[in-house]
Amino acid sequence: MPSQFNTSEFRRSDGPLEHNAATAWNAGDTGRGVTIAVVDSGVDTTSPEFAGRISPLSKDILDAGRPISGANDHGTQVALVAAAGRNGTGILGIAYDATILALRTDSIGSCGADNPNDAEANCGFSDSAIAASINYAASNGAKVINISLGGDGATQQVQNAVAAAANAGALVVVSAGNEGEAQPDVFARLLDQAASGGVLVVGSIGDDGQISSFSNRAGSQPDHFLVARGSKICCSYKNGQIYVDSEGFQYVISGTSFSAPQVAGAAALLAQAFPNLTGRQIGDILLRSAFDVGAVGTDEIYGHGVLNIGRALQPLGTTSLAGNGAFLALGDGTGAGSPAMGDALSTASLPAVVLDEYGRAFNADLGGTLRSAPPRDRLRSALAGGEQRNLSFASETTAIAFTIDASDRQGQTAPIGQLRLGRKDGDRAKVLAARVATQLAPDLRLGFAYAQGAGGLVAQVQGQARPAFLLAPEAASDDGTISQSDAAFALRKTLGPWGVTLSAETGQSISGATIRRQAEMTGHRLRGSVASYGLALDRRFGDAEGSVGLSWLAEDRTLLGGRFHDAFGLTGADTVFLDAQGGWNIAPRWRLGGALRQGWTSARSGGLVASGSRLTSRAWSLDLSRQGVFALDDSLGLRLSQPLRVESGALDLTLPVAYSYATLLPEYATRTLALSPQGREVMAELAWRGRLFTGDAAASLFYRQDPGNYASLPADKGLAVRWSRQF
Repeated sequence: MPSQFNTSEFRRSDGPLEHNAATAWNAGDTGRGVTIAVVDSGVDTTSPEFAGRISPLSKDILDAGRPISGANDHGTQVALVAAAGRNGTGILGIAYDATILALRTDSIGSCGADNPNDAEANCGFSDSAIAASINYAASNGAKVINISLGGDGATQQVQNAVAAAANAGALVVVSAGNEGEAQPDVFARLLDQAASGGVLVVGSIGDDGQISSFSNRAGSQPDHFLVARGSKICCSYKNGQIYVDSEGFQYVISGTSFSAPQVAGAAALLAQAFPNLTGRQIGDILLRSAFDVGAVGTDEIYGHGVLNIGRALQPLGTTSLAGNGAFLALGDGTGAGSPAMGDALSTASLPAVVLDEYGRAFNADLGGTLRSAPPRDRLRSALAGGEQRNLSFASETTAIAFTIDASDRQGQTAPIGQLRLGRKDGDRAKVLAARVATQLAPDLRLGFAYAQGAGGLVAQVQGQARPAFLLAPEAASDDGTISQSDAAFALRKTLGPWGVTLSAETGQSISGATIRRQAEMTGHRLRGSVASYGLALDRRFGDAEGSVGLSWLAEDRTLLGGRFHDAFGLTGADTVFLDAQGGWNIAPRWRLGGALRQGWTSARSGGLVASGSRLTSRAWSLDLSRQGVFALDDSLGLRLSQPLRVESGALDLTLPVAYSYATLLPEYATRTLALSPQGREVMAELAWRGRLFTGDAAASLFYRQDPGNYASLPADKGLAVRWSRQF
């Protein structure tokens, strides 16, 4: 509870604390501008608790010239519970800034001794007067009508008045009765039946949260029944002040008459916070948000449960972005970054206005549901493949290579003799990847790949000799995303000293992190189509070689691998990469190489994606390698590299940032989601490859700064060793 409300006045008040009213107050919702009609024995208009908040439309409904204050304090006590002012004395009402429309409804001369606990025992109320009060309240702007009265019946006139008030947008709150029966009294039941959700019937609980012994229960009509504090309510008032007798005692009051105005005050808070709501909607929200007690769900004692104002002020049902109506549950993940974005989303803020199913506007920071892609486990990926076999074939003009899954349906490694791609074993061995490169003519070379990217295929048709490293990536083939290639091709044509290579690749981009969808109750890595097309020129210059190329990466639903909620309307992005590579045989068996990739990404505008959303990215690598270190066919290499990283740029979203209940339209502003990470991953790897015993061995000593472009993560370092054997 905010400290500004933790006062002696607040602590004396039974109801506001128990029903979480301070949650509304702290948001600025105090009932200001909302009228609560009190159909009762009158309200003390001279009480400082209502100073300046008694509606000038208040009246004696019988037009008998009587003062509105009346001879009985029952109505005053009801009004105090609903709306006693915040003035530093006495008690504090639930809606302490609300306007009171005091309607004195008691029959002339019917009120006896002043007993605030029981107006009916001391006053008489005719059905015609009650009906007239309800009609008058609804016609004069009352959003909430409190009727802390009861009886053995209600005429059709009263029922019609209640139905008309509900249809006009008011909420009628009626007490359940104090007979301790299993059903609300007949008066409350008939009003409930007449209004089709426009009436709430309120029972009483004590300070222990249990149903009061005197309170009538929900019985056979629990659908519009809830309970609120009505037992031992502080305090009895006299002459506008808490009454203290000659011995210094203060008196508390009890009855469902005082649980009803707790709910009436709560309804006024909701009416101020959300002016679009009808009375029926307010009632439904209070019922749905009630704290469930007693038997699970709606029950015959507590109905929907205990009034909970704090929960009533939270979104209910399906939420959507204001304005475009796109569903966006607050429990959903709103996006996942890509490896190139690193930790950029870790502290992202993305304020926006969402509407719940009642059209209520709420401020939400969608940045809290954005997730960064976790750092890649490069070591595990490099050493994986224990249940795979690599097969290859080569001639002077053609090279073929396969990677085969050797596990059976139960995940067990298949015996060596079963590693054939025959029909009999087709369900046991699965081709994971394949690549074919062939010489069609002396100046024309063609390559196809299945489940492999175009980068390696281009290098093969160009005849490039690239050093092999376990972990550190080469810049030219890194697009900063998590993707799965379906197919690729490359065609190289020799034109004099130059080589011209065309390439293309199709596949799927996979979200860097799981994205939760509330309807699915779980998270998934989402996929989107991606394709790339490239043109490269290469040439040899004696002991040196080089290439330069342009490629276009077309993403269907992602932005450089980042995946965002469908409500934003991102339809994809286009990236142009400029690649430059070079190698120089600086001495016999020594090679120096390098690669640079520079990318420019533009998000396709549309939906909520603003034009001008652009990213720049960069990757680089430097290599030094030697062939024949310990044997003629082994190699030792050192690589320094930076995987593709977003260097600058953001996704600009035109989001609803404010909402007008007058026009039911949002106000928009551009929110910038920066996608450049704080961290900068740089890798160093010293790698050896060669023959060992009867197999192939590889060893790598590596160091990884800011893994995954996360500035907060410690350096990743270690030693990896792998040994494999061909069969």
